[in-house]
Amino acid sequence: MKAILCKKAGSPDVLKLVEIKKHKAKPKELCVKVYASSVTRGDVILRKIPRFILFPIGLMFGFKAMQVPGVEFAGEVEDIGENVNDFKKGDQVFGTTTGLRFGGNAQYVCVPEKSKTGVVTTKPENITYSDATVIPVGGMTALYLLRKGKIKKDQNVLIYGASGSVGSYAVQLAKFHAAKVTAVCSTNNIDLVRSMGADEIIDYTKEVFPKRGTEYDIIFDAVGKISKSRCKNILVKNGTYISVKSSTKEKLEDLLFLKELVQAGKIKPIIDREYTLEQVGDAHRYVEKGHKKGNVVITVEHN
Repeated sequence: MKAILCKKAGSPDVLKLVEIKKHKAKPKELCVKVYASSVTRGDVILRKIPRFILFPIGLMFGFKAMQVPGVEFAGEVEDIGENVNDFKKGDQVFGTTTGLRFGGNAQYVCVPEKSKTGVVTTKPENITYSDATVIPVGGMTALYLLRKGKIKKDQNVLIYGASGSVGSYAVQLAKFHAAKVTAVCSTNNIDLVRSMGADEIIDYTKEVFPKRGTEYDIIFDAVGKISKSRCKNILVKNGTYISVKSSTKEKLEDLLFLKELVQAGKIKPIIDREYTLEQVGDAHRYVEKGHKKGNVVITVEHN
């Protein structure tokens, strides 16, 4: 099968399209024929970390450096191993490969039916594989952190980096919770964040941030570029600052919740660009620039 292989840290040039042996589903595993994957900011960071650093970290936290990148996938179950109970051949699924050595930037991927780190479930019926594949990472991160911030109806919520993957889901989820949302983004992304439901928009290229005036119950740094100390003057007393730099967890119940919202049309994935498997290096270069809107998809073809 075709797959992207990453054997060492470095520039996007270390990502090689190669032919590798197709894996078979082990007991309690699904073999998924991948139709779409993604390149996330996390993929870019992992690609750049030297293996001699990743190895001890992996020993501490129980994971191995990914040989095939891509933490998100969507596709069709081609085979199942023994003792798989909740899936069957032909099921359309999506999820993450968190903690695995072989990710979604490949024609096939094997994932556990149940895992302590990754998640998988059937995809929403009313969206494409491309849409489905970019729900898990950005969506679950935004949901987990907003719940950690105890978001409530009628709160003033500011989302910094509202046009990115996490930020675009954070805006939509905050509106779902009936909060008043102020989105911080650049001029080029104003129309996008307005379409997602933002009540007010701060263009950081034209306005000084933070500026005294409105105070916020929650400030969500969705890109990891502002500190709590920088925001203290615009937080209400006992207000909450949350950041993507915080640790998060992938929970199946959270992915199922997001699936329900997508099926009901309450939220939608935002896709900036789509690349082919052969163009994964170019996708990394684009994501690394830090200007993507929403998500970047990798489409996977099969002969």
